Amino acid sequence: MPTYEYECQACHERVEAVQRFSDPALSTCPLCGGELRKVFSAVGIVFKGSGFYKNDSRGASSSTTPSTSTTKGDASSTPSTTPSAPAASTPAASASSSSD
Repeated sequence: MPTYEYECQACHERVEAVQRFSDPALSTCPLCGGELRKVFSAVGIVFKGSGFYKNDSRGASSSTTPSTSTTKGDASSTPSTTPSAPAASTPAASASSSSD
């Protein structure tokens, strides 16, 4: 059964009540007799199991590739070797794509 929270309009006291969906809403404050109104608040959501996160839909090999290429140590040494790196990586890329 759900728990509802009410706030008194007169004394601003908050009251919680466990009620069925079919039960009528509370209307009077038990402390001062003022008018009660339902309080709506955000609901916490917890996703359990697999399939809910970004890394669950990817293979193991593709998730490790970006982490090794984004290392700060590699990024600082890359600009000095940039002219020779594309020429060396182009044959390897075409060889790997032909084997797939």
